[in-house]
Amino acid sequence: MKEPILLIMAAGMGSRYGGLKQIDKITDAGEIILDFSLYDAYKAGFKKAVFIIKEEYLQDFENILKYGAGKFMEIEYVFQKIDDLPEGYTLPEGRVKPWGTGHAIMTARNVIDGPFAVINADDFYGRDAFKKIYDFLSSVNDKGQFSMVAYNLKNTVTDNGSVSRGVCKVDENGYLIDIVERTQIEKRENGIAYTEDEETWVSLCEDTPVSMNFWGYTGEIMKELEDRFSEFLDEALVKNPMKQEYLIPKVTDELIKEGKATCKTLNTDGVWYGVTYREDKERVKEALESLKKQNIYPEKLWN
Repeated sequence: MKEPILLIMAAGMGSRYGGLKQIDKITDAGEIILDFSLYDAYKAGFKKAVFIIKEEYLQDFENILKYGAGKFMEIEYVFQKIDDLPEGYTLPEGRVKPWGTGHAIMTARNVIDGPFAVINADDFYGRDAFKKIYDFLSSVNDKGQFSMVAYNLKNTVTDNGSVSRGVCKVDENGYLIDIVERTQIEKRENGIAYTEDEETWVSLCEDTPVSMNFWGYTGEIMKELEDRFSEFLDEALVKNPMKQEYLIPKVTDELIKEGKATCKTLNTDGVWYGVTYREDKERVKEALESLKKQNIYPEKLWN
């Protein structure tokens, strides 16, 4: 059994952190949100992390991680390039937008061939989530045994505006049946609801399971991503060559419906934190400092 690896999508993070929200120092000790994910992953059992980054920012990442997680975990880097396309395809003139999460994960196809978890670099997921997915990945014994950490919707919304969430339908055995991206979910006077036209609002239960892009896969997903990317491009280059994205939830959904995979939902009561809006930053800081005061985290993570 191969050791599970943590794959971190960080190609959107800029040089010297570029003032981007993802790498703003969030605690009084100078940590960023990513430090907490790496710390939780290490405590859960992960021994190696692979970062998907832009090649020009390698030195920035190395300078940060060598004083933190790099002292405890093996770190490897892969570079996401927009012109990483199948043979016979060329980058559309004027395309600058990355190809999406499916393409990002595919970037690591030459360094990962066993079970792995994948997360966003700029989200706080909590210790329970990392423990559950590490334990699941450590026990898989067959191809196509995927997993996803599912959060209660109420633990992922903000008071400062609308959010996009993958709303999940799960069967009685805890396996994902369907996932629908709702791009405008808000806290409203009568509870949480979503809209598709900004006029009609549909209520959602507070405990509705949602995906926050914390997935667990076995190694063959890489070949599936690579094989299906050509099909995606055939359609995308006709419909919208500048903006179409190759997304991992859609590929996962296809594999489930084709009977090639199952996806176990790993429910957590933990709270997800992210800085969707500038006003969210202070709330996230207060939450993380509170967790330190409760001794869930040490005063300085990587001492």
